[in-house]
Amino acid sequence: MATTMATTRPTISRAAAGLRPSQRSAIAPFIVMDVMQAAAEREAQGHGVIHMEVGQPSTPAPRAALARVAQALERETLGYTVALGLPALRERIAGHYAERHGVRVDPARVVVTTGSSAGFVLAFLALFDVGAKVALPSPGYPCYRHILTALGQQPVPIVTDDAGRWMPTGTQVDAAARDEAVAGLVVASPANPTGTMLEPQRLAEIAAACRRASIWLVSDEIYHGLAYGMAEETALAHSDDAVVVNSFSKYFSMTGWRIGWLVVPPMLVRPIERLAQNLYISPPTVAQVAALGAFDGMDELEANRRIYAENRELLLAELPRIGLDRIVPADGAFYLYVDVGDFTSDGLAFTKEMLAEIGVAATPGVDFDGERGTRYVRFCYAGTTADMAEAARRLRGWSRLKARG
Repeated sequence: MATTMATTRPTISRAAAGLRPSQRSAIAPFIVMDVMQAAAEREAQGHGVIHMEVGQPSTPAPRAALARVAQALERETLGYTVALGLPALRERIAGHYAERHGVRVDPARVVVTTGSSAGFVLAFLALFDVGAKVALPSPGYPCYRHILTALGQQPVPIVTDDAGRWMPTGTQVDAAARDEAVAGLVVASPANPTGTMLEPQRLAEIAAACRRASIWLVSDEIYHGLAYGMAEETALAHSDDAVVVNSFSKYFSMTGWRIGWLVVPPMLVRPIERLAQNLYISPPTVAQVAALGAFDGMDELEANRRIYAENRELLLAELPRIGLDRIVPADGAFYLYVDVGDFTSDGLAFTKEMLAEIGVAATPGVDFDGERGTRYVRFCYAGTTADMAEAARRLRGWSRLKARG
């Protein structure tokens, strides 16, 4: 009888075979997500954590959004939509600009995206070639530069300061276009991490500077709706060529639904549509349905904003009493960017100790500014007012602050 002998093939490790990750994947981590992971591990060990690290509302999606989804689950298959998104949602988003800003937007210019993150990927791919330089305010949202780097583009910092309310000026944009030959500018108002906003006149000056230099203006408006005093203004009021990025995550309280949008000039609609078709096929249909319903929940969303306003006032009163009195003006969003330089020269270590010793999770400033950020910490106040009060109480009793406070 013939016999068959099994042979064992040697296992060759990927490293031994010379396989390596791509260079474009070697971007810096999004540190706030690492803090979130550390906080989750602490909770898994049975310790309580007050979450002030991730910019995430503690409230769920509006009831009207959930009701619309429940109805759709009963009646619809929820298959793919077209790449640009549900026509009804695009029309509703366009109408939102007329209602909130008095700006007319053709629904054909609206692109629904898989969160604002996909919006940035689509915009940067459509606007900038490999090697292109893009100006970014510093401090600023770290994923701007990380996405640009992964796409083979070059972030160019525009250094801002407290005297300028942590916002760039038209003069700085002129200089970046002239001296660095940037192809575009990304600006956010309200901004992350500072919560500061662009005054209408300065936004107009920045738009004019971009127009003079023939560079793209990308306006991150995902915190629109969350302002405390000064009204936020869209870049569309000052430039028909601006590319606006927005999201249902923050004001609409729908982070995990991963749904956002772009408003783009007509010339970019088809290029972005082609990119979206190939990269994403379409945004999540169930999330688009929820987003349509969210516009019917404005009363609920405004109630959330009032809670953030109360939290903001509480912390602006309590933190200075602890010795944390160097706070960037907070016009909007739900962040306080606090100078902790009197207590540490290493904000990363400071936040690790804060989490380990008193169970308060916050984000080190180095996530937003690799140089000056070592003396800053960002506190998110999107949680409950009770949690914010408890965080202040824990900080008040923390030996690290008492040591030099």
